[in-house]
Amino acid sequence: MRLLCLAALLALYTLPAQAQPIPPVHSNPAIHPVPSILEKDGRHALLVDGKPFLILGGQAHNSSAWPAMLPKVWWAIEAMHANTLEVPIYWEQIEPSQGKFDLSLVDTLLTQARTHKVRLVLLWFATWKNGSNHYMPEWMKKEPSTYPNITGRDGETIDSPAPDVQATLDADTKAFAAVMRHLKVADPQRTVIMVQVENEPGSWNSVRNFSPGAQKAFEEAVPAELLKPSILSALQTPVTSAGKGGENARPGAGSWKEVFGDRADEYFQAWSIARFIGRVAAAGKAEYPLPMYVNAALRDPLTNPPATHYESGGPTDNVLTIWKTAAPAIDILAPDIYLSGTTRVLKVLDLYSQYGNPLFVPEAGLIPENAKYLYATLGNGGIGFSPFGIDDNTLSPAAPTSSHELAPDNDALHKSSPDEESLHKLTPYGDAYAALSPMMRDLAQWIFEDKVRAVIEPDDHTEQRIDFAGWQACVSFGKGRGYPLPGNTPPTGKLMIIQLSPNKFMITGTNCRITFHPLGKNAGKAWQYLKVEEGTYANGQFRAGRILNGDETDWGGPLFGDKPTILQATLM
Repeated sequence: MRLLCLAALLALYTLPAQAQPIPPVHSNPAIHPVPSILEKDGRHALLVDGKPFLILGGQAHNSSAWPAMLPKVWWAIEAMHANTLEVPIYWEQIEPSQGKFDLSLVDTLLTQARTHKVRLVLLWFATWKNGSNHYMPEWMKKEPSTYPNITGRDGETIDSPAPDVQATLDADTKAFAAVMRHLKVADPQRTVIMVQVENEPGSWNSVRNFSPGAQKAFEEAVPAELLKPSILSALQTPVTSAGKGGENARPGAGSWKEVFGDRADEYFQAWSIARFIGRVAAAGKAEYPLPMYVNAALRDPLTNPPATHYESGGPTDNVLTIWKTAAPAIDILAPDIYLSGTTRVLKVLDLYSQYGNPLFVPEAGLIPENAKYLYATLGNGGIGFSPFGIDDNTLSPAAPTSSHELAPDNDALHKSSPDEESLHKLTPYGDAYAALSPMMRDLAQWIFEDKVRAVIEPDDHTEQRIDFAGWQACVSFGKGRGYPLPGNTPPTGKLMIIQLSPNKFMITGTNCRITFHPLGKNAGKAWQYLKVEEGTYANGQFRAGRILNGDETDWGGPLFGDKPTILQATLM
């Protein structure tokens, strides 16, 4: 009997991907409810299996969802202790012929994710990918008159899809609905917990579409939805001292130029793209209502530059209210973190926490310094974080070259492991994920309850302070003894602190030192640690490995080194 079962299992792995449909599994909806976003008092939680969940994620390279590449992706996910893989699915592969859908790629991802006990966020690469339409099916690319691109100001064709073309919208809507319809049947286990609709939409090299049809719509009255005082206020309020959201604007009924002044072109483009993507998302949600988000290629959040300096029309910080109004089916507008400078990134996290928007960072550059932004995201109430390009996406001779080699056994994984340089890039994220994973569910709940704060080392290495009821935490960055510390190069220090009760804190971090001062009625009074314990967290409990004292708590407070450790400190 064992030999027969083994033979059957091996036969499954040797079938081509398209011959492996996933049969429906009748799952108890009480155990596996559809993932959703919970909001309360401006705080958000991603509910997975009915409980708060933190995405400790990693995103594969753009062309890594093919079966031959997946062993390296899974190796990277395991190396970084991630609980979620963000991975693209490609319209050109899913609908190679008009109206004929091939969902084998989705089925392969579901099968392998379950084997690795990892959740999925699927990225729908369709009408937009980085502002272009390069993932459209070939049959659409061959009909540019039916599915046209944007027309530039001088009549030139821009490498970006026109957002006002019904044929393109209809095709994308039907394809995305087919994917979501399939997921509802194939994934009752809720392996897929969220879906990204398109990728970094917008246009480069033209602020908007200047085709005759688009120009006619631009000269018409601004939709009434955008004339609400709260929206106009958000769009006209100065972002910085550099200037207003729209100079020469005249709030009130009128054309886009009359209402929004010099920002009219960009606002029109944002409205057009958001309406298109909102309709695609709504069609998908009608089939299967998973949480959905759109990611943004960011602009400089500090200088309010014109849209000629960034991808126009995407969900950048200055048009979030337009997107929220035009695309209500989109749950999250999410920033991709490729900007440099702590001040800029922290400003982005603050801006994307506005207007009832859950904070989620689906992409960050895979460099060691960016690992600290995981802490900053969670400290700002975020539901998840993911660096981009976690896998070595070269097709090495050892990598599988057909779907006959899809069995995710250890030998196959090690044969196609990334090199030491790739491992070095993953390590800071892996260390943080390893420390946080055992408390992931509780941490998600604490974030939702507003009990979590975090600080990261700024570019000038200055000490950071966090105020709690009754206490102020003071954090300096660097290595060695004494207080304050001299800073790290590059500035990688980070600390997260959870207030469990008025005088009890759980703390984790790297390359920093923490001390406390009493606040309120006890300000200026002497204090001491009642107990500082170092240990681990598992099954909802902190388990002490040792009590710290003397050199470990004196000289400026507990010190955190290169690897995250977990402390529980009680103050008096």
